[in-house]
Amino acid sequence: MAARPSPARFVSTRAPAGAPGLPFSDILLAGLAPDGGLYVPAAYPAVDAVTRGAWRRLLADEGYAALAHAVLRLFIDDIPGADLRVLCERAYTVDAFGDPDIVPVTDLGDGLRLAHLSNGPTAAFKDMAMQLLGQLFEYELERRDATLTVLGATSGDTGSAAEHAMLGKPRVRVFMLSPRGRMSPFQQAQMFSVDDPRIVNVTVAGVFDDCQDLVKEVNADAAFKARHAVGAVNSINFARLLAQVVYYVAAWIRATGGDDDPVSFAVPSGNFGNICAGHVARQIGIPIRRLVLATNENTVLHEFFSTGVYRVRAAAETHETSSPSMDISKASNFERFVYDLLGRDGDRVRALFADELPRTGRIDLSDTPEFASLRERYGFVSGTSTHADRVATIRDLEGRTGVVIDPHTADGVKVAREFPGDEPMVVLETALPVKFSSTIREALGREPERPERFAGLEDLPQRVVALDGGAGALKALIAATDDGA
Repeated sequence: MAARPSPARFVSTRAPAGAPGLPFSDILLAGLAPDGGLYVPAAYPAVDAVTRGAWRRLLADEGYAALAHAVLRLFIDDIPGADLRVLCERAYTVDAFGDPDIVPVTDLGDGLRLAHLSNGPTAAFKDMAMQLLGQLFEYELERRDATLTVLGATSGDTGSAAEHAMLGKPRVRVFMLSPRGRMSPFQQAQMFSVDDPRIVNVTVAGVFDDCQDLVKEVNADAAFKARHAVGAVNSINFARLLAQVVYYVAAWIRATGGDDDPVSFAVPSGNFGNICAGHVARQIGIPIRRLVLATNENTVLHEFFSTGVYRVRAAAETHETSSPSMDISKASNFERFVYDLLGRDGDRVRALFADELPRTGRIDLSDTPEFASLRERYGFVSGTSTHADRVATIRDLEGRTGVVIDPHTADGVKVAREFPGDEPMVVLETALPVKFSSTIREALGREPERPERFAGLEDLPQRVVALDGGAGALKALIAATDDGA
């Protein structure tokens, strides 16, 4: 049986014990909590083998959208079940994802599987959540007769996935920040060629972390946030993580045969969002043995899971790599995991993230009993990958299997191979190779396959605002383009 708190409520990672929670629809539109924390379930629902078996049959008989509805119902009780099922059906269509399985899983040999998450409209795994998030936003805004200003930051793929999910939704405006000159030409063209006056692309000098800091600074201005109805689509929005939990469940089902059979996942990670969804899946009862975190040359997260010290890097220390969506040195979702690691102690989390981290640039849990038991309690292990590793992994995998993967997925495969086990190891695909053609050419000596829908993408006119002047300039831009201004 499946069990969840009733009613389902969400609290900030920085809230004191006993703080009242909010329903899902409120945190859907809110993004960051007013205290600067991130929303999490007040308690995790729990599923047993009976429920997992029912989900296995549901996926086989009715498909991915039906599974999504079943999983989401554990967390969402303020949207009628029938309505939520319709939203899932609209989000996960064969037309949008090109495969009736939505998330097919293929065998790469040597115990590795590949979960294909990048067949959506923008050829990145972010579509798996954004297509649903767009439906949820539209539904809730119509129900409230309200509008929303989405303010987001992207290192490459979140932006285009969000923009394409919000196209044609008149109640939503999007301001998407990206680091100037740090995305691949394909990623840049995919975002900046969007022709919709309600979608504004903004470039910022620096790295992704600078964009993310601006988003948080604007969110910290409560009066401005309320006046312009500012919300989020980044993985700081827990609704996005919920949508991602579903593909962990689907991939576990497709990689195993029994309802108690374990699986491990290897996840390329920069902002800790994708793998945080795996953590949630494990917490509710999906039999995940290990969560293998793979970083590129930006090793902040690997350093923590190896040493217990989390140290953010300055922009000058953030490497520009051939897996650019992971060029991140401040992992927003990391706070959610630390909240669980520290026994859901909001006071302690607030002291760490609102005081110690801003003051010292680091959090040191190395000598705590919580860190000592981290691997056993939560299954996390980690590793790193370099450009040479990516090129070699892409070349090797294509030579042995004929499968071509993008550089981020190559980071995942490389690190996954360092943790062999008896259980299947599922690598989560990040994007289609076409988004990173220069690395594919280096590895294979040819251009990656380009889906027909992307023909001539880089030749389209591009619309972008270069922002200088910090949060004040960003707030002025939002205010100036507000329909009510």
